[in-house]
Amino acid sequence: MSVTLRIALTGGIGSGKSTIASKFQACGAPVIDSDVISRDIVKPDNPCFKTIINEFGTDLLTNDGVLNRCKLRDIIFNDADSRKKLEGILHPVIYQEINNRIATIDYPYCLIVIPLLIETQATNQFDRILLVDIPESVQIKRAAERDNTSHEIIENIIKTQASRNLRLKYADDIIDNNVKIEDLNNTVRNLHDKYLRLSGRK
Repeated sequence: MSVTLRIALTGGIGSGKSTIASKFQACGAPVIDSDVISRDIVKPDNPCFKTIINEFGTDLLTNDGVLNRCKLRDIIFNDADSRKKLEGILHPVIYQEINNRIATIDYPYCLIVIPLLIETQATNQFDRILLVDIPESVQIKRAAERDNTSHEIIENIIKTQASRNLRLKYADDIIDNNVKIEDLNNTVRNLHDKYLRLSGRK
């Protein structure tokens, strides 16, 4: 199997990472979503579930015995120590699973959606960094509408994430997600062709 070019797709909350990833999928590119992995590994039949409950307590369980992710989110975004504890549990498992999935891919490149790429200091694990970029005001508005969450909560989440300027500093490629859909589609197609060329397997 040939080596697959690893493109980390990142961006702040509400920037539109999932939308962009779906457009690359439509072009034929495989997509690995770390958020999907994070949801899978905290299901009751996975080791992370037990570790989280041991660390944070059974109050995090719903009546059905599953993890209350909303309650956990409220805890970690209001307490830095709790956030670091959770990241220490989840992130090693998430990145190992990402590597496992990349190893099964036979395509010139793949996208790995990682919201906290810079925050977890994992930029050196990937060949290129693709940033989905929008102004913070638009980011807050879209995230609040999508999640039916207050601007205050969204702003608190943004404070825990890398700044827009820092993301721009790390980015190899940038998608402006505050443009017309036609322009956005053209950008994705151009980047798709670029990654095929860079992979040397077009």
